[in-house]
Amino acid sequence: MPPRSILESVRRRGPDSGGVQWRSARESITAMPMLSIRVISDVICPWCFIGKRRLERALGMLPDGIETEICWTPFQLNPGMPPEGIARKQYRTAKFGSWERSRQLDLQVALAGSGEGIEFAFARMERTPNTFQAHRLIRLARLEGVEHAVVEGLFQRYFIEAENVGDPEVLTSVANAAGIEAARARRFLDSEDGAAEVRAEEEEARRLGVSGVPFFVVGDRYRIEGAQPAEVLVETLLRASQNFP
Repeated sequence: MPPRSILESVRRRGPDSGGVQWRSARESITAMPMLSIRVISDVICPWCFIGKRRLERALGMLPDGIETEICWTPFQLNPGMPPEGIARKQYRTAKFGSWERSRQLDLQVALAGSGEGIEFAFARMERTPNTFQAHRLIRLARLEGVEHAVVEGLFQRYFIEAENVGDPEVLTSVANAAGIEAARARRFLDSEDGAAEVRAEEEEARRLGVSGVPFFVVGDRYRIEGAQPAEVLVETLLRASQNFP
């Protein structure tokens, strides 16, 4: 189980709650063991956004008595991306051979997303950003106890609002909306704080054999590749809970 210091989002379902609530692990004081779920993802991966929604549904389907802690681990789909990013049409055309093929793939993802309540704004997205700074911001949010809110904010800004999540102004705005003082976030982004740690976490993910995301590690024992249906996630979570601690 990862150290408690790097675990942020906690699922808690109270007696009157029909859904999933999230809170900071620093607020969690309980003798009951927590089942860790490490989500390895990139903030510009549409399947990671879909996987997040499916995980949330899966958590809401778990029986009472199973408590989980969620940690978001960085993975750059494009580690060699220039800091300023690349025009999305240029990048996708080079990657998939043609813009038409890129649009076909966007339609497939959009169909899957609509089933999870996500309306992707692919037609309005102009740039594919470098995501290293976004991952650093997630690390800061983890330390500040608002990791889940920042991850959600980054997905929303990129995929729903078609904003450039490589832009420091956008990142600062996401942080501030999640409860981190804007000046604090900007000082962090302008420094090198957390950079080495993010690189180490990403290297650890690659040592695990991760080559695509999302990738879920449950209880440090079970692995789930891809944005699997909520029912598949529930099955794995239940199996893991029976063997934990």
